[in-house]
Amino acid sequence: MNDARTEDPRYDVCIALNYYAPYVSGLTEVARVLAEGLAARGRSVAVVTSRHDRSLPRRERIAGVEVFRAPVLAQVGRGVVAPGFPRLVAQVARRSRVLNLHLPMLEAAWIAARCGNVPVVSTYHIDVWVPRTLTTPLQVAAVNRSARRALARSTAVVVNSEDQARYSSQWPVIRGRPWQAISAPCVHREDGRPVHRSSDGLHVGFLGRIVEDKGIPYLVRAFRRHAAPQDRLLIGGDHQDVRGRSAVAEVRAAIGDDQRITLLGFLKGRQIADFYASIDVFALPSVAESFGIVQAEAMMAGVPCVTSDLPGGRYPVVATGFGRLAPPRDPDAIWRAVEELRDLPAEQRAVHAKEARDRFGVAACLDAYQELFDRAASGVPLGHRPASPPGSRPNGEAA
Repeated sequence: MNDARTEDPRYDVCIALNYYAPYVSGLTEVARVLAEGLAARGRSVAVVTSRHDRSLPRRERIAGVEVFRAPVLAQVGRGVVAPGFPRLVAQVARRSRVLNLHLPMLEAAWIAARCGNVPVVSTYHIDVWVPRTLTTPLQVAAVNRSARRALARSTAVVVNSEDQARYSSQWPVIRGRPWQAISAPCVHREDGRPVHRSSDGLHVGFLGRIVEDKGIPYLVRAFRRHAAPQDRLLIGGDHQDVRGRSAVAEVRAAIGDDQRITLLGFLKGRQIADFYASIDVFALPSVAESFGIVQAEAMMAGVPCVTSDLPGGRYPVVATGFGRLAPPRDPDAIWRAVEELRDLPAEQRAVHAKEARDRFGVAACLDAYQELFDRAASGVPLGHRPASPPGSRPNGEAA
C-alpha cells in the first residue's frame, strides 16, 4: 500500500474490527450492516479486519465497501494473532475522516494512539467474556486495559443501550467521554414461511452461535422438563465456524434422544425469515449478552421473546415490553416466561412488532451513526446522549 498520509481523506469512515464477513456474530453483523448501509447512502467506507480464513483475499470490495484483511499467524481462543493488523488499521485510518473501532479488541489502545489527528469513535459492544480457564484472568485483564486506553482517547463512544453502559466495567471511562446509545441495526425479516412447523403445539426457537455464553442447555432443560408432547424446540445457528469452542456437544448431550428438539444448523437470508415465521416464542437464555440482535429481529417479525435478565441483553424486551425476563441459568423460570407468552393475541403482537421495527430498524441506526461521524469529523462539540426509551417497562413485561 502507498503512503497512507494524504492531504485529502479517501474514506469517510474506516471501520476496524477483528472479524468481518463472511464470519457471522452480533458484533460483525453490526459492523457489516453499518458499513454496507453507509456505502449505499453514498459514503466511502473501508473495513480493516483480520484474514481469519486464508481462503479470503487480502483486499476486496463487498457491497460497495473496501475490505482490507491482515494476515493471521495463529488463533488463540476467540482471538487471532495478526501482527500487521494494527499497522494496517492506522494506515487506512489516516486516509479517513473518522475511525470507528469495535471493542473489545486487544489491539485497540495501540491503534487509537497511532492514528494521528483522525477522530476515533469507539463502539463498545460488551465486556469481554470467555470460558474460564487458567489463563482467562490474564486474557480478560489485557483486553480490558486496552479498551480503557482506547476509550479514553476516543472522540466519542457508542454503546447499544444506557443499560449496557452503566453496568459495564468500562463505565467509569465511558461516562467521562461524550457517549451515545445507538441500538444495533436489526433487519426486518418479512414474508417468511412456517416451513419448520411440524405439529399444532407450541413452537419455541433459538437462533445464534452455538457457544457457551448463549446458555442453550438451560433452554433445552426447560423444554424437556415442562413441554407437552406436541410442543417443539427449534435451535438454529452455526456450530462449526465459531471463534473459540463450539458448545454443540453440550447441547446435543442436553437434547439426548428427545425427538421434539431439532438442530437446524446455520441459517441465512430467507431461511431466517422462515425460522421466525415457524415459532411462537423466541428464547435467548444467554449467560452473557450485549444486545441480542436475533431477539430484536424476532420482535420485528411479531414474535415475543424470553431473554435473560442481564444488562444490555434485556434492553430490547424492556424497551418494547414485547416479552419476559428470566434469571440466567434457571430452566424453570425460562419455561414460566415462555408459558406467559404463548397465547399473546395477534393484535398485541402486531402493535409490538411495529414498535420494534421503528426502534431497532436499520435506518434509525444508520441515521444516528451518520450524524455522529459527521459531527466528530467536523469537530462539532459532542455531548452525552443516553436515549432512554420513552414508555419503557422496567420489569420487561408485555403490555
